[in-house]
Amino acid sequence: MTYDITLVRVQPGLTLQEALDRFNASFDPDADLPELRLSDAQRAEWDRIADRVSREIGSVECEVYRYSLTLETVGPPGRVQLDYAGDTGNIEIAYHYSGPAALAVMDLAYRIARIVEEESGLTGHDFEVDQPARTGDPARAAARLSGVSDWAQSHLR
Repeated sequence: MTYDITLVRVQPGLTLQEALDRFNASFDPDADLPELRLSDAQRAEWDRIADRVSREIGSVECEVYRYSLTLETVGPPGRVQLDYAGDTGNIEIAYHYSGPAALAVMDLAYRIARIVEEESGLTGHDFEVDQPARTGDPARAAARLSGVSDWAQSHLR
């Protein structure tokens, strides 16, 4: 289980929730995931995202998978993974950061989310603490990440 920040393309006239509801309505848990088929514009978005994250944040590893493109930070302050599928994206952070480490990794995750929003037009939302990625407070997210991480360390060992 990971701490997630969700990114979705919101069509004009829809709210974020309506866009998510439409996306989720088409999801069939028994069906195979559709293979990744990016438009030229979506591929260009990904290239801009990967380039900008590597320039502004630091070294990243990128992989092409059957269902998404993945970018993962390399090095301090910790691992943040971005999965991009054109009209959706997801940022994942493992629940093992607490205290100052949680704040550093959530600052990084929110920076990546904002880059994705700026380069792709996707809208990011952190449902863990119910705040938009664009204007949300990484410290609030870090407190949640830290609390769950501390609980897991003390109860799941």
